[in-house]
Amino acid sequence: MITAAQLRAARALLDIDQKTMAEMAGVSLPTIQRMEASRGNVRGIVDSLTKVIEALNRAGIELLGEHMHSNGCGRGVRFRHAEAPLGRLN
Repeated sequence: MITAAQLRAARALLDIDQKTMAEMAGVSLPTIQRMEASRGNVRGIVDSLTKVIEALNRAGIELLGEHMHSNGCGRGVRFRHAEAPLGRLN
């Protein structure tokens, strides 16, 4: 699974806009917009979600789930605590 926040963060790391993300994944711009507007886990058609994740993988983005360790050595972002509220620094 991927969250809307992870998708936005992945785009930010790649320094691309929603349109470019849609083109990379072979999905429509409204699909990316809906995914990023989701609360929590991205909702959508499994095929579209798979295309987005595969496009991010091809671009070098490693998606980390809860309590997963990274095998990579590149930069990334994640909440330090799973319950971290949005817009509030801890």
